[in-house]
Amino acid sequence: MGDPKKPRKKYEAPSHPWMIERIEEENELVKNYGLKNKREVWKAKSILRNWRRQARDLQARMRRKEAQAMVEMNNLFHKLQNLGILTMDNPTLDDVLALDLEKILARRLETIVYTKGLASSYRQARQLIVHGHISVNGHVVNVPGYLVKKSEEQTIQYSHKSPLNDPMHPSRPKPRELTRTQVSEKEEGERKQKEHSQVTKEVQNNA
Repeated sequence: MGDPKKPRKKYEAPSHPWMIERIEEENELVKNYGLKNKREVWKAKSILRNWRRQARDLQARMRRKEAQAMVEMNNLFHKLQNLGILTMDNPTLDDVLALDLEKILARRLETIVYTKGLASSYRQARQLIVHGHISVNGHVVNVPGYLVKKSEEQTIQYSHKSPLNDPMHPSRPKPRELTRTQVSEKEEGERKQKEHSQVTKEVQNNA
């Protein structure tokens, strides 16, 4: 059972620690998502492993036509849809088994704080979260690995007590430059709006 004063590990370390393919894959994930260390990758892998284990167990129970299995399957789908992990309207257990690790890493609070532009880097996003500058649904959350629900995503902001609420605060990130795709979309939208205005003027003049 263990000492109740010491929290249980929430992840399983790799059974073969020196596999070069796995090491390179984990290094890439740590780099791409600004993770502190590989333990955060292992935690996400453990979460994914548990969901897949549930899905395989439910598949076997569904073949035996257990009534409770249908309830548990719907609960699993509901949970993953709320987290934004499953995005389809009518998911199946095969969709759960096909999930990859990046689906989970993309829902971490640290990742979303950075992608929303509240921080200039993943490192700053982690620092803001740990020091209590970020709130979710009106409550301060200081866990970078917190999995954000879809309903909570729009409520992520600076805490009302944080000095970062001041737009002139020097630690606030500067607006990011648009990517080529975003620039093209913006130019296309402006072009269509201009054409629409010209057509409207011609119609009014002819009238």
